[in-house]
Amino acid sequence: MGNRRRVAERRKTNPAVLGGMIAVVVGGAGFGLYALLGSGAAAENGPESASGQKSKSVKTGPLSATEVTTAARDFLTAWQAGKVTEAAAATDDTTAALALLTGYTKDAHIKDVTLTSGTRAGAKVPFSVKATVSYKGTTKPLTYDSALTVVRREKDGKPLVQWHSAVVHPDLEDGDTLVTGASGTPPVKALDRDGGELTEKEYPSLGSVLDGLREKYGEKAGGKAGVELQVVRGKESKKAELSDKTLLELSEGTPGTVKTTLSPSMQAAAEKQVAAKEKASVVVLRPSTGEILAVANSSHGFNTAFQGSLAPGSTMKVITSSLLIEKDLASVNKEHPCPKYFTYGHWKFQNDDKFEIKGGTFKASFARSCNTAFISQAPELDDDSLTKQAQQVFGLSLNNWSVGVSTFDGAVPVQSQAQMAAELIGQGGVRMNPLNMASVSATVKTGTFRQPYLVSPDVDGRQLAKASRTMSAATLSQLRELMSYTAAYGTAAEAMSGVGGDVGAKTGSAEVDGQKKPNGWFTAYRDDLAAAGVVQSGGHGGDTAGPIVAALLKSGG
Repeated sequence: MGNRRRVAERRKTNPAVLGGMIAVVVGGAGFGLYALLGSGAAAENGPESASGQKSKSVKTGPLSATEVTTAARDFLTAWQAGKVTEAAAATDDTTAALALLTGYTKDAHIKDVTLTSGTRAGAKVPFSVKATVSYKGTTKPLTYDSALTVVRREKDGKPLVQWHSAVVHPDLEDGDTLVTGASGTPPVKALDRDGGELTEKEYPSLGSVLDGLREKYGEKAGGKAGVELQVVRGKESKKAELSDKTLLELSEGTPGTVKTTLSPSMQAAAEKQVAAKEKASVVVLRPSTGEILAVANSSHGFNTAFQGSLAPGSTMKVITSSLLIEKDLASVNKEHPCPKYFTYGHWKFQNDDKFEIKGGTFKASFARSCNTAFISQAPELDDDSLTKQAQQVFGLSLNNWSVGVSTFDGAVPVQSQAQMAAELIGQGGVRMNPLNMASVSATVKTGTFRQPYLVSPDVDGRQLAKASRTMSAATLSQLRELMSYTAAYGTAAEAMSGVGGDVGAKTGSAEVDGQKKPNGWFTAYRDDLAAAGVVQSGGHGGDTAGPIVAALLKSGG
């Protein structure tokens, strides 16, 4: 954002709209306060102590409906009236609330605020906002919905609004601000691979992607900035790689044009697939080039598909298998141990439902996703063996991808003892997202790591990441056989049923502290398509992410 001159606004006070459980009345009119204690004012005073001083008991326990509606009403009334100090005092973080509420008028140039409460649900009170944004003679209406939650202050039991920046606007993270002015970055018109415009309205998952494209290419694409109300990200949001977000356009800028690799048909199919699940994310690639054909998330605020950092579970066994085969610690058709348990680094590892495979091959262990078949090889590996394999062959965990928007490029830290062993099965410190795991399948399909990209490097001359080496032909052949067998006869068979062509797949389930169900993972390829998905708290990957990935592989062929 460019420099902006702060102009004091005269506040026009409107009568509030009465709705739900809260009556907010401002503009000189009075409003009645009802007692929190049914026995009247005397009930507020406790018994006198022996010294003659009165002691007050701190009220605890669940909030009553009256306490919630009164606290919410006090906050909303003061905010609407422009009494920001009073409104901030009605929250549990006066300093942060005062700063943001002051900026709401001075920096965001929002005035004529009308707040209408909805129906209380426990300690939560929804409300709608109608206001006007006015900047240098340009005025536009602003409407949106938000909500607040009332909590009891620990020291004295007083009901207060629990402060988060999202109370002021749901798109705000703590530390973010609202600013109206000439946008520092010109808008961009993002195009799909066929030249059609990509919009958030048509493709809801692309909101954060379009923000990222504007941030990276707005200055380079030849556009001209307009005047906008924007969410300007704070320090913590920038750490999470969230882009500034436009909430209202007061005057149009001239957009530049950025062409992407997204396929409109594949993107539409991906949107449809993730919409049927909660917390689902998926990415589809073209292995021969690295072009990203689709990216979709059922939750639209954060791009988990590109920026997620999640344990990938047994899908990591694709990388681990390539390592074991290279080091001659495993071979597809040779007998390989799969006991019920294996202890390493003082941790006792086991298989799902404590199964074992007696006298089975490595192919059988991979297809059934036997954990101990991999953990049992930990004593033969160096602490950095898996890290080097991920970096050198699969191009992961180097933080050097240049996709066109912000991404997390996987993490395989060097660890020892039990944590090192856990990483072999995609737990411990390993972290991935669907983009990373789709790339893993793409690397197996072609034999060469090609960094995925959303915008061609020809647009801006940037360098794509490269892997320092490739797998041997013998290792690659065995790895493809493992994934092909798993797609036909292993844990991925049900999901991949009906997916024809040259196929391979691997399922995964990753346990997460505090979740009743694991995250379900699935990565696969078909001909010149590779895809990966995750359903958080979904359960086994073959049942949750598997059908999403398989459907997209079918639709692409």
